Amino acid sequence: MKIVIFGGTGFVGLNLAEVLLARGHAVTLYDRARLPPAAARSLADGRERLEVVQGDITDAKRIDGLIAGGYDVIVLGAAITAGDELERASPARVLEINVMAQIQILQSAIRHGVRRVVNLSSASAYGASGTRFEVLGEDTPCDPVSFYAISKFTSERSVARHAELFGGDFLSVRLSALFGPWERAGAVRDTPSLQFQSLAAFARGEPALLPAPGFKDWTYAPDAAEAVAMLIEAERPRHRLYNISSGAAWSALQWGEAFAALHPGLECRLAEPGETTFIKLHGGDRAPLSVARMADEFGWRARFGCAESAAAMSAWWMQYKEGI
Repeated sequence: MKIVIFGGTGFVGLNLAEVLLARGHAVTLYDRARLPPAAARSLADGRERLEVVQGDITDAKRIDGLIAGGYDVIVLGAAITAGDELERASPARVLEINVMAQIQILQSAIRHGVRRVVNLSSASAYGASGTRFEVLGEDTPCDPVSFYAISKFTSERSVARHAELFGGDFLSVRLSALFGPWERAGAVRDTPSLQFQSLAAFARGEPALLPAPGFKDWTYAPDAAEAVAMLIEAERPRHRLYNISSGAAWSALQWGEAFAALHPGLECRLAEPGETTFIKLHGGDRAPLSVARMADEFGWRARFGCAESAAAMSAWWMQYKEGI
């Protein structure tokens, strides 16, 4: 298939591009940011089926011209992943990029007969409900609080409403607590995972001092990319919303200890009282996401748990750690 990923040179976009190219698809990455050199090396085997287009997600005319070229699938992955500081600085920008810019793309998809649109949403859409339920299923009521969470929940409803009005094959996925290859912080992402922040400390030659254990249903990004690829390829998905998660909670401290054990001289531990740490925990604890819908319909379950993802990330880090 011919697939365009908006936000394609970002964290999730690059993981998805690797999986889709490996499965034989033609992939276009549309993003304001350039393709990182290390990622270009990683994607080299599929370069004859890879195109990178630099452009702004709000450039409706250029995007419409791109989609007019003919695509089977659009992935909506461009977003401002905002914490409190970024939300205070530019709440309108969060909503502009995460909701309004998508509407122009959806309308182009309808005009040009795109077969499927997959919207990459977030577990943050559950909001305050995350502390009220033991497990979060797709039918669990949502109570988004932050502007980021509000924007992701709104994007899901917008995608679903466009599908209802125009008959499009559009769906959303809620990604839970992602970490892994190609993650990086920047102007549109100020909430890096504890794993990324730990690796950044290791790269500086410092111990990773965590402010708290950080229990979440952490999900290794290549696992999430495999799940999204299944939804892209599925003949007729039965639902418009799917959770994608490891389905089990474990701590970032446990992960950091497992990673450090593979590299003599590295240390990951909790910060002592009064000890300074620059590692930040974004968001509190919440219930894990149910993955029963993906498992029952597609047989998908995450392959990487805590130890497995630490080992896989260690191998990636040794080859591409300049990207951290």
